[in-house]
Amino acid sequence: MSISNELSTETNFTVTENDNGLRLDVFLAANSSALSRSQVKIAIEEGDVLVNGKAPKVSQLLKTCDVVTLKQNPPEEALASPQDIPLNIVYEDEAIIVVNKEAGMVVHPAPGNAGSTLVNALLFHCHDLSGIGGVLRPGIVHRLDKGTSGLIVAAKTNDAHRKLSAQFENHEVHKMYNALVWGDIKGNSGEIVLPVGRHPGDRKKMSTRSKRGRDALTLWKVRERYGVATLLDVEIKTGRTHQIRVHLADRGYPVIGDTVYGNPAKIRTVTDSTLKGQIKAVDRQALHAAELSFLHPSTGKRVVFTAAMPEDMTNLCTHLRKGKE
Repeated sequence: MSISNELSTETNFTVTENDNGLRLDVFLAANSSALSRSQVKIAIEEGDVLVNGKAPKVSQLLKTCDVVTLKQNPPEEALASPQDIPLNIVYEDEAIIVVNKEAGMVVHPAPGNAGSTLVNALLFHCHDLSGIGGVLRPGIVHRLDKGTSGLIVAAKTNDAHRKLSAQFENHEVHKMYNALVWGDIKGNSGEIVLPVGRHPGDRKKMSTRSKRGRDALTLWKVRERYGVATLLDVEIKTGRTHQIRVHLADRGYPVIGDTVYGNPAKIRTVTDSTLKGQIKAVDRQALHAAELSFLHPSTGKRVVFTAAMPEDMTNLCTHLRKGKE
């Protein structure tokens, strides 16, 4: 492999005989120290990778002398600063910290959310987060959407970061969510197997109809029925962006409070005015990361963490239960 333009936002890799026949994502992950394999896949799907000047597939097999171009836009020149923000810490040791994130908190700084994020709070609390995530998201191994509450783990050492990232990429992390969805879902359990990728008409959204969608598997089980709504336990075997919200919406059971993938007309199915007001009062998607399990990066033993549903969701369940009676 030979490299040129190392200091520009575009890096060119020329495929040598030793790499002939390699998959594109494997090749880039091996030759770009700044990106993990999952990050490479995202870069390819978002059009930031070219092979001989053309948009490739993730699984494309490379040939000797192919030129692979990786576009990398540098992050905004801003350092995440420590902020004294209260955290609900579920567990902490020298390698990791597990937090029960409140709904409304953004995980890491981004345009429009420069401060008051989980990263800002962690920097104040920990002082020693892993640096692999870069200046804008140190320690962050995975994400939860702003409106989603629940469990998230951050790495405090680079070794922990690498080991946790590998588990997420290999689908070895168990994640279970509570989801309040519209409708009386058919059946007591099931699975949704649909690819998830960027929406073909709106780059800010995800879709099951993307031309470059990645395989995604969601398992669901009914916990309680309310007639107009259902409380589900949802397990995701893959960690695609907005996966649960997209999959459930595609099946006709969008998450209550989801303004991106939800159906505003669903509120018309509620005839009780008091209950309708309670549902409208939920100002976020009713989705909570209730269980998180992985192999501890230091001991290698599986650890399991749980977090009960927050007050806004339990209150809504109470009102939905009463409305059914």
